[in-house]
Amino acid sequence: MTDTGTFPATDAILEAPPLVKDELKADASYTAKPWTLVWWRFRQHRLAVASLVFMVCVGFLALFADFMSPYTPNTINRINTFTPPSVVRVLHEGQLQRPFVYAVKRSRDPETARVIYAEDRSKVLPIRFFVEGETYRFLGLVETKLHFFGIDDRRQKINLMGTDSLGRDLFSRLLYGARVTLSAGLIGVAFSFVLGLALGAVSGYYGGWIDAAIQRLMEFIRSIPTIPLWMGLAAALPINWDPLFVYVLITIILSLIGWTHLARVVRGRFLSLKSEDYVMAARLVGASEYRIVTRHMLPAMTSYIIAAVTLAIPEMILGETALSFLGLGLRPPVVSWGVLLQDAQNLRTISLAPWLLAPGAAVVLVVLAFNFIGDGLRDAADPYGH
Repeated sequence: MTDTGTFPATDAILEAPPLVKDELKADASYTAKPWTLVWWRFRQHRLAVASLVFMVCVGFLALFADFMSPYTPNTINRINTFTPPSVVRVLHEGQLQRPFVYAVKRSRDPETARVIYAEDRSKVLPIRFFVEGETYRFLGLVETKLHFFGIDDRRQKINLMGTDSLGRDLFSRLLYGARVTLSAGLIGVAFSFVLGLALGAVSGYYGGWIDAAIQRLMEFIRSIPTIPLWMGLAAALPINWDPLFVYVLITIILSLIGWTHLARVVRGRFLSLKSEDYVMAARLVGASEYRIVTRHMLPAMTSYIIAAVTLAIPEMILGETALSFLGLGLRPPVVSWGVLLQDAQNLRTISLAPWLLAPGAAVVLVVLAFNFIGDGLRDAADPYGH
């Protein structure tokens, strides 16, 4: 067995007949490291692997949103409001071209006075990569004008997902919103995971008055009506507060409310595990309580912990999105998927600009991806059980 998680007989397994190959794999599974076994089983879950690749791509786009987006999220262009998505093409008059978009010409409906956009097929705008555009600070550190793609025409814009009521590029805002929404979910789950795991373990391991106190605290938190709580908080937060501070506050409050379910399940598992033979043996040999909990009891529920974390992240994302959509969470100028969906509250607006629902589709895809990853990790965390 090597340190990289591979075994010397890899080439022999690949070249062996099917029956011999199965026997070699079975032998290797007995000597492989636990995380190597987890990885082998996880790779067999195709939806989980595809979801993991998708989330890596989404995370990359969110992290480098300022570079990957052609414009800054708050750039207003009142001339091109509710512009439909630009169609990227490679054929012009039957000839193969580098990726391009057609120019857009505006006109008005004589009856409704509504602005109508149409492609000007006589003007081809090639898409160029690593072009200079609006100034931004890369990762908040280095000031630069370099963007991943764009067009050279100053009067025309490339809007892959259209624009909103103020002419802001929806694709750029979607990437910036992914950074806020995903980080809120990850940070919130980190806080709630630590609280739930610690308090649940203490409650189940020690019992007595400590267990009773923690249980009463959880019951009190779970009894608080969520929507009235958020309405009161939204009314109490001053409008002139820094949006970044509001973002941190919303994340912390989400985590303080969301830890109770994990804590209750961990408590139940600890109540059953603390009477197991291997836990009693660890006590008899003089192991400390910290070592018993961290080295013996927590690893026994690894599969549930992994599943709980991967399922808690989409819950946090949905919570932030729903609160921001209702105006109780993050507020402009902060850009999140929930804030972007506020533009989709008007049915008349949606009928004219259905592309404003793109943040909702992004939320659905991310939540499904996390659920598939959680299913794959939960099955892979117990490789000897199959």
